[in-house]
Amino acid sequence: MKYTYKQIWLINLPVMLSLLMEQLINLTDSIFLGCVGHIELGASAIAAMYYMVIYMLGFGFSIGTQVIIAKRNGAGRREEVSRVFFQGLYFLSAFALIVFVLSKLFSPALLRLLISSDDVWRATVEYIRWRDYSYLFAFPLLAIRAFFVGTTRTKILTSNAIVMVVCNMAFNYLLIFGKLGFPRLGIGGAAVGSSLTALVGLLFMIVYMQRRVEKMRPVFDPRLSLHLLDISLWTMVRQFFCTAPWFLFFLAIEHLGEVELAAANVVRSVSMLFFVIVISFATTMISLTGNLIGAGLTAEVVPTGRWIMALNYGLGLPLIALAFIFSGSLRRLFTGDAAVIATAFAPFCVMLSTFLISVPSYTWCNTVIGTGNTRVAFIIQIITILIYLAYLFLLSRLPDIPLAMYWTAEQLYVIALLVLSWTWLKRNRWGRKNEESV
Repeated sequence: MKYTYKQIWLINLPVMLSLLMEQLINLTDSIFLGCVGHIELGASAIAAMYYMVIYMLGFGFSIGTQVIIAKRNGAGRREEVSRVFFQGLYFLSAFALIVFVLSKLFSPALLRLLISSDDVWRATVEYIRWRDYSYLFAFPLLAIRAFFVGTTRTKILTSNAIVMVVCNMAFNYLLIFGKLGFPRLGIGGAAVGSSLTALVGLLFMIVYMQRRVEKMRPVFDPRLSLHLLDISLWTMVRQFFCTAPWFLFFLAIEHLGEVELAAANVVRSVSMLFFVIVISFATTMISLTGNLIGAGLTAEVVPTGRWIMALNYGLGLPLIALAFIFSGSLRRLFTGDAAVIATAFAPFCVMLSTFLISVPSYTWCNTVIGTGNTRVAFIIQIITILIYLAYLFLLSRLPDIPLAMYWTAEQLYVIALLVLSWTWLKRNRWGRKNEESV
């Protein structure tokens, strides 16, 4: 088993498109809400990142599930893949219910402590009040996605993502602006639309699995569940701490003013499209690493990572150039507010440059995850986050710091992540560890 550029691309493309479609859901929310007002546009950034911080706990567990599925699939132990899948599905479904209840009870009070603007707080709470329901559908969907990515059968993810984006755009149009007899819900309409979209996506995949995937017998295996939790726990915590700084970042921006917060959301919305390219290849690297190790081809892991990066740059660099050339049009897509558009330009340029460092950074970090050393990946993540937060704290204490300077914190973050991940991989102790069966 040796992956070629073509094979990597064919495996990655559906993953990238599915992630892209998911980000387009947030992108369409921002575009529609920019037509409502800059307060709603800014509040949606805080609300979306608050949701994502919690969502990434489930995503982290699904990554751990994906690692185990990939290794057993690569080793040819396909009869055990379904057992791992169902343990992940059971856990994520129960976890979704717990998260939903806790968010309903505590989110409004917690956000009140963190947000200074009354208008931004009210808009954020209105969004979260309806977006909470997404957990009930999105978490089980993560387990299904882990199954298809882990077995490298990713084509269906593209179809599912397209269906979700189309539904989200329709729901946004109907519910944000109150069209065709539906109530005008504003920012709450964007949240309702996103929750309904998650439900549609889950139902779509359930129907597909029933019709197209070989029958799998539901089995509860306590021993396997504990092993899966042991692998996934560090990934869950890592993903949480990976996203939480973004939430803190927007809280820091919120204290600069409502215009700065709206401008930051414009930059974030565009940046997520480039982040999808990076993270899709990095996510694919997890599965390829697991399959290579499962097949006993540990020596092919690093060369495969280099091929991943070459494809990443080949796709991303031309898009970066186009985004810079048409930056004005991109910013005006979100809002007609001249102050917001002007404020967003400098951080927009800094964001584009960050892509260059992010490619090797996330590739090698996810290679660490793919080896099964999730605890090491967690430690690396914590160190980089502490560096990031210290820098962000320093900026918040200095007077008259422009918005663009806050975006350099992301550059510092990916540089630290790159140095630590590559240093650990070069030690090559993980190769011996992964000779053991999982």
